[in-house]
Amino acid sequence: MNMSIVREGLRMSSELRKKRIAVGVWTTACLLLVSCGEEADKASPSLGLPPVMVEQVLVRDVLDLITATGELVAKAEATIAAQIPGQITAILVEEGDGVSAGQILLEIDPQRRELELSSAEAQLNEASAQAVEAWRAMDRIQNLNSRDAASQARLDEARTALELAHSRKTASEARLGLAKRALSDASVKAPFPGLVARRNVSVGEYLSVGLPLFEIVTLNPIEAEFSVSEVDSGLVRVGQAVELSVAPFPGERFSATVTVVSPTIDSRTRTLRVTAELPNGEGRLRPGLFTHVELGVSERSNVILVPEESLLQRASGSVLFKVSDADRVVKVPVETGVYSDGWVEARGALLPTDRVVVRGQGKLLDGGSVSIRTREGVPVTRPEASSPVPSLASGVDG
Repeated sequence: MNMSIVREGLRMSSELRKKRIAVGVWTTACLLLVSCGEEADKASPSLGLPPVMVEQVLVRDVLDLITATGELVAKAEATIAAQIPGQITAILVEEGDGVSAGQILLEIDPQRRELELSSAEAQLNEASAQAVEAWRAMDRIQNLNSRDAASQARLDEARTALELAHSRKTASEARLGLAKRALSDASVKAPFPGLVARRNVSVGEYLSVGLPLFEIVTLNPIEAEFSVSEVDSGLVRVGQAVELSVAPFPGERFSATVTVVSPTIDSRTRTLRVTAELPNGEGRLRPGLFTHVELGVSERSNVILVPEESLLQRASGSVLFKVSDADRVVKVPVETGVYSDGWVEARGALLPTDRVVVRGQGKLLDGGSVSIRTREGVPVTRPEASSPVPSLASGVDG
């Protein structure tokens, strides 16, 4: 009986020792896990923080611009019409040809005009001879009348005949002038240097006065006509620089100069018409092309620019988040200004040394901590105060 009690006591002591050993192993494992967790927290302090990418703001000199749309037009353009009737005997130019001022483009039966000129010269010679003869006759009768050998009536008749002779001579001179003008108009000439934009007639065609013959345009220089709003009308003046762009040459910009500013505002559109002139020696620009216009009106220094992607639009306006040295974000309301190649002017509580969030700002809270990442998603250790802040988002030099 005593031996059984002793064996039962030994069995209970053995089980108790096993339980104590199991509890010790479990406790040790928990301590190890807690220790590993603390080490992990020390190695990754940003674990669980919102990941963001940041960019340094830029400080630049900017040019305030007025933007508009317009159309290229020829500086000089004319429709040449027939000044005399007649048949076309020769056409000396074709569409697209370059012409100089005074160059003959077309002839309208010049031989007939030469014959008419010869006839007018003969009539003038005849009228001149008759005028001389009438003067001599009046001189004889006037001498006779002074000796009472001719009546006053004959003298009056002689004077009237002389006046008629002079009138016929004057009319003949006028006809001669018209004949010379008709001969000159028989050779149609270019009024200014340019290009033949259109030819409307053919050889052998009979013309009436006023029938259009050619359209001539000057393409160098060429002009751009555009309109600016009533608000900006006071900022435009003659001599300002203009930059143009057209669809046929994407990415290329053309420089022009304002030459005409309309003295009045269009009462229907409330806009001001402006004309700018630009060289076109190679003839690449053509009248009728649609153009985008940028007109610089003022230059400002030390303007803070932020990436366009850093801006968020709210009901109250534009906001962005800047990052403090402690990797905490601060929400900053801003007013935007000029745009330039993905950067935009931001007027608000910003300093030239600030960094702004460009990715991941959608759900940030004002004053919250963030984890700054590279584009590859690698966490960036916050630099020391004396170390420069790297540009992480776009690589644009600040």
